[in-house]
Amino acid sequence: MLHQLQSDIENIRYDNKGSSIELPVKLKVHDSVYVPLAKWLMLIAGNYRCVGDDQMRAIKDAVHSDIAASKNFYDWVGELCISYGASESDLVPFEKYANAANGLLKPSSAARALAAGAKNIERVDKVVKTLAGIKGMQHQEVDAIVKRVDGWLAKNSEPVPA
Repeated sequence: MLHQLQSDIENIRYDNKGSSIELPVKLKVHDSVYVPLAKWLMLIAGNYRCVGDDQMRAIKDAVHSDIAASKNFYDWVGELCISYGASESDLVPFEKYANAANGLLKPSSAARALAAGAKNIERVDKVVKTLAGIKGMQHQEVDAIVKRVDGWLAKNSEPVPA
């Protein structure tokens, strides 16, 4: 059924003032249940590293300001995913992600939400830290990210002075 949905979505066309266009949304069906873990690598190596102590930076800068450190970190998260059952073929290669990050010129949505005062955000950083701990794995950068995000959330939750 999912494969049929994927095919139907790929083949559907929308009539836009006499011009036939593809839908801008796709559905990709994968045989591995571990493919969604591939997103963790990108979220941790780029999106959550946008969060600074006092300000946010673009995903491109988070990834490319120290490309060797980013690759090391990305690979570490990949090892964590593999330890939970993912195969290397389920994961996006770092080079492909780093190339895509060149076009990401704004902070991530999580970083922008924190900067705008959000009191809650999706915490993939904590999921990764917790699951790594279960496997006896630890990475300084994950700890630092969790600390920074916790700091922003605490600051955003402080009562506003009257």
